[in-house]
Amino acid sequence: MIKVGIVGGTGYTGVELLRLLAQHPDVEILTITSRGDAGTKVADMFPSLRGRVDISFTDPAKAPLAQCDCVFFATPNGVAMSQAKAILDAGARIVDLSADFRLKDRAVWEKWYKVTHAAPELIAEAVYGLPEVNRARIKGARLVANPGCYATAVQLALLPLVESDFVDHRSFIADGKSGVSGAGRKAEVNLLFSEASDNFKAYAVHGHRHHPEIVESLQSLENASGRKIGLTFVPHLVPMVRGILATVYARIEREADFQSLYEKRFAGEPFVDVLPPGSQPETRSVRGSNQCRIAVHRPMDGDTLVVLAVEDNLVKGAAGQAVQNMNLMFGFPESRGIDQIAVVP
Repeated sequence: MIKVGIVGGTGYTGVELLRLLAQHPDVEILTITSRGDAGTKVADMFPSLRGRVDISFTDPAKAPLAQCDCVFFATPNGVAMSQAKAILDAGARIVDLSADFRLKDRAVWEKWYKVTHAAPELIAEAVYGLPEVNRARIKGARLVANPGCYATAVQLALLPLVESDFVDHRSFIADGKSGVSGAGRKAEVNLLFSEASDNFKAYAVHGHRHHPEIVESLQSLENASGRKIGLTFVPHLVPMVRGILATVYARIEREADFQSLYEKRFAGEPFVDVLPPGSQPETRSVRGSNQCRIAVHRPMDGDTLVVLAVEDNLVKGAAGQAVQNMNLMFGFPESRGIDQIAVVP
């Protein structure tokens, strides 16, 4: 049994962490923080947790994080990097769901996030938490940088291609579509029901923060060394609460059995499901689960490969993957506490 703390527990990612950790047989939730809601019982804010989580939110300054074995940061960017060193020095391990440690290139990080990094000495130590790539390193990590939601779906869709030489690595295209929960639990005009409902739009076409994360991570793969990754990534907002659908396009350069390539690459992966040929994955098939489902298509037997990947942005795209990383870090079975079946309808 390990004691865990959650810093920033009132957002969608925080409550999703609570939902998963409250069912984990090897976890005791010791503390969960909120500066604005300190003293409020968690179950009063989130009635879905009545009878499962019987603690109140604590002011971050008073939270017993040093007594935790693992601390999750479900906070805006910039918070984890200012607190990580003290927590690590106290002997706890960290899974950071923000972007503070996702990029190894500090200059690139500061360019995209517009602040000076507060813990540059920890950047090199942080392990990028995509288990399907870094499982061995995650097991020994003190600090894991949980991937972004879009970044998870796009990378899983591209991994078998980047690790081989059947397609042009310089011209990948990723079209991502996400539900509104991906923007977080906050009041913004563009996220109001009347604005987001019955509407469909692209955003951040000039450049999205997950783009450098995807490229840097894929570029670092051993089999990709010496080849430059080129990616055009455009995200879209769709009028649903949960889910991501990533449609990835790649130009074929050499013939291969791409269905077999994907099936072999993800064989044995507990949370990646390669669907049979001709399948059309739907976001509702992964709602509430930690699964990423992938389908491989070659339209009209042409020279373009189309890969579809769906995930729940709050689970495999955030909290579920964070618990998956925690399981690896503490030697628990990888699927412990996160093997829920998707909710349909």
